[in-house]
Amino acid sequence: MSEAARPNVYSIAAHRGFADALVAGLVPRYSDAELGLARLTLLLPSSRAMRTVQEALIRHYGAEGREGMLMPRMIAVGDLDLDEALGPLLDPLGAADIPPAVDPTYRWLRLAHLLRDELGKDAPSGAPLFRQAQELAQTMDRLLVEGIGPEELLSERVLDLVDDLSDHWKKSLRTFARMQVRWLAELDELERLDTASRRNRLFDHAAKHWRERPPQNPVVAAGVTSSSPSLARLLKVVSLLPEGAVVLPDFDLTMDGATWEELGGAGAEADAPFERGDAVTHPQYHLKLLLNRMGIAREEVQPWHRKGIGAAPPERSHAVSNLFLPPEASKAWVGLEARKRRLSGMRLMETANPEEEAQAIALLVREALDEPEKRVSVVTPDRSLARRIVHHLRRWNVEADDSAGQPLSQTPAGRLLLLVAEVLAENAAPVPLMALLQHPLVRMGEPRREWLRSARALERALRGPRPFPGLAPLADMAAEAGQGEWWSEVEAILAPLLAVGEDTDLADLLDVLASTGEALCGDALWSREDGRDLARFVEELRLQARRAPISLPVDDAHVVLRERMDMQAVRPPYGGHPRVAIYGLLESRMTRADLVICAGLNEGSWPATPTIDPVLAPPVLRRLGVPGADFRIGLAAHDLASLMGAPEVVLSRAQRDAAGPAIPSRFWLRTKALLGEKLARDHAETRAVELARALDKPAKAIRYEQPAPMPNAEQRKQDISVTALDRLRSDPYQFYASNILRLAQLDALDAEPTPAWLGIAAHAILEKWHKTGRPMGEIADEELAEMNAHPLMRALWQPRLMRALEWVEQTIGEYDDRKPTLFEAWGEMDVRGVTIEGKVDRIDTMEGGELAIVDYKTGGPPSGSQVEAGYALQLGTIGLMAQNGAFGSLTGTPLRFEYWSLAKSSKSPTGFGYVSSPVKDGRNRASMEPEEFLPKTEYFLHDALDKWILGSEPFTARENPDAKVYNTYDQLMRLEEWLGRET
Repeated sequence: MSEAARPNVYSIAAHRGFADALVAGLVPRYSDAELGLARLTLLLPSSRAMRTVQEALIRHYGAEGREGMLMPRMIAVGDLDLDEALGPLLDPLGAADIPPAVDPTYRWLRLAHLLRDELGKDAPSGAPLFRQAQELAQTMDRLLVEGIGPEELLSERVLDLVDDLSDHWKKSLRTFARMQVRWLAELDELERLDTASRRNRLFDHAAKHWRERPPQNPVVAAGVTSSSPSLARLLKVVSLLPEGAVVLPDFDLTMDGATWEELGGAGAEADAPFERGDAVTHPQYHLKLLLNRMGIAREEVQPWHRKGIGAAPPERSHAVSNLFLPPEASKAWVGLEARKRRLSGMRLMETANPEEEAQAIALLVREALDEPEKRVSVVTPDRSLARRIVHHLRRWNVEADDSAGQPLSQTPAGRLLLLVAEVLAENAAPVPLMALLQHPLVRMGEPRREWLRSARALERALRGPRPFPGLAPLADMAAEAGQGEWWSEVEAILAPLLAVGEDTDLADLLDVLASTGEALCGDALWSREDGRDLARFVEELRLQARRAPISLPVDDAHVVLRERMDMQAVRPPYGGHPRVAIYGLLESRMTRADLVICAGLNEGSWPATPTIDPVLAPPVLRRLGVPGADFRIGLAAHDLASLMGAPEVVLSRAQRDAAGPAIPSRFWLRTKALLGEKLARDHAETRAVELARALDKPAKAIRYEQPAPMPNAEQRKQDISVTALDRLRSDPYQFYASNILRLAQLDALDAEPTPAWLGIAAHAILEKWHKTGRPMGEIADEELAEMNAHPLMRALWQPRLMRALEWVEQTIGEYDDRKPTLFEAWGEMDVRGVTIEGKVDRIDTMEGGELAIVDYKTGGPPSGSQVEAGYALQLGTIGLMAQNGAFGSLTGTPLRFEYWSLAKSSKSPTGFGYVSSPVKDGRNRASMEPEEFLPKTEYFLHDALDKWILGSEPFTARENPDAKVYNTYDQLMRLEEWLGRET
């Protein structure tokens, strides 16, 4: 093959439609009457590109009226199994000297092991260790793709930089260099290569083979834009083959020389492949880099001679070229004619939020489908937005597949396996446990109904603070909920899982996780596409974990597995609407549709926020010749430029995202700046946004007034507890909801200990102490153990409680003039046919026979103003009950009324506990005399009975704004709809 031959390098402009234009040119050039395109070999960037070209061929032959064809041979140069595709083309024996590739999962596990050895006591453990191993692997691949060996890290160009690096980057560089040496030594022992390194060798082998013995059949590389040196060398050889060609997507042949030079050197100088001034974010930069590495001059690139079905006007490519001009060249916008600014067929759509954006896009898609044969593509890097669009399209019975898929960790099967790991990590904590037992895949089919009934009964029992870890406490709770037999089945499944040690072998752990998941779900775990992908994931990871044994803390297992699953996409099976496609950026390359909607054009999404390599400092990477973080912005720009060549284009963004106000993409801002204010208004897509807003716009809400329910006399006649009396006077609506409607608040799973829960514990401890006189600490341990209190909660709360209880014990012991007589006793009295009931915490008998009523509080007691206003009557009502003989044989006149708070106090010898009284007692600030307290309480009691229980007053919500009330029923009373405009 002569090196002097002119290279056959072509460019298909964006407006022509790459795949359709490619096919339109390949068929007349290479087609055979009998064999069709069977002699042709196409090198394409990915499997997705192969499908795109196949579809374009079908469209082309369909338009010509031909019924059958022989497809060309297509090879995806991006596939990891490249040797399987190239092998038959080359001499299989000739590539025998290239060792096989090491499995990427094996490498990840071995790097984690080597890293642990390398760093010793400084090595991270658990998830951070595996995360760092993955980062090392990714950095190694970045260098290998660029053909950079480990020896380059010791070259002068890198060593000259070391003194200028921070200590962190120096340490990271040393660790990386040593790890590479250790890993390469292990590869030599295994007689394996890294996948990226092997691909480079295969490319070089193919280039050498074809250079020396050019193939007899045509070879065309189409749509390949990767600028890796080895691939560039292969493309150069392909371009020089007698029947070879390289076809580039959307290479801008209209760009003038000055603008081309403004892009920068792009690897033209070997000593400084990437300079600071290079316009790496420009959509043409990576193509310039590819041409430089191929040794092809820009002038040697020829325009492709055909256009595809549904091509856009040529003016579109000129406008897109102007849109992405680099800084100096973009000054020409000032004098640019309006006709060169206009982007005919393009619209800009701006919505308020992602939900509205998805709804508007779904409407545009649905509208386009009314036109026969019109194809629509939605392209977005935002998978959350893509899922929203898919769901909105179902409103119109349009099934669209998101070809980018979703991470395995977010699929039902993947989520179930992670829940099993979380149950193990958190020792059967309520939240992961109930999520697992009620997962949609568990007991699918007929048994699920009864299973869910039992699981929900257990969930109700589990609501509240977290119980003691493990399965044993749950058995008692399940039995109390009437689900003992069902729980025995669950316990038999989960017992082997929770028997796993704190640090276990990864392969053994996967065995237990998979067997537990299968015991819960049966074949349903593996039967769908996500289950099949999960099975492959588990089997591959388990196989490599056997070959590269490594232990893993079970506490971090779910984190490690989730991060690994996030790297594996589960793509839906084909079968969606034939004219609708939803793509990610990678999947969209080379595709074409009549209407292309580019969605999610916000900074951080399109383009994505550049991420700095966590292993090697940016100056080191730049000096080595590795593209920096901003390089991917240029790729995202090229993706957008290619998509903007469609006949109809809609650019879409939302003003807000989940985090708050969103920053418009730089590409969006450039488009608006090129158009100018007037043209931007003309190009605005507002109709779809208005329809989206109107589609789900609810009817005007009726003004909701302050609730004031009026139950009938029979419903009002309720027995009243002393605590409910406080609610009745403070907020009648809360009494109505809790006592008449019988609506009780459900605690959350794994809830923080509420004051009520803490009060129950404190009262139970004090009751036993008063009655038995046993040591307070011993009783506390027993009570908290019976309550199955979680160790962490006990560790945080029990010391405070014990200090407060010590204060109670000391204070009672110091009394000479009073003696505790009654503890935690129930009593009741009848007032005008209404039963008033309550439980007294403690009653002390004074020397003269008078009574002291004591109410324990785990928090602060009610203020004097609350008591005087009649919003805190519990202490006084208990006093009335004692005065009327409600507590059996106890007699006497109540004269002292005290709140014993267990809260923090600087005056307490233990730091916790103090006494306060709502009536005058010594030097306190109360204004009410002790003798007035019970008559006033009785007045408030009768007032409440007259108004609400025996009367006809409405149970008005928040009738007393000054009263301190709970927010339990705020949503039921729709508080925020009327608060502030009460009548």
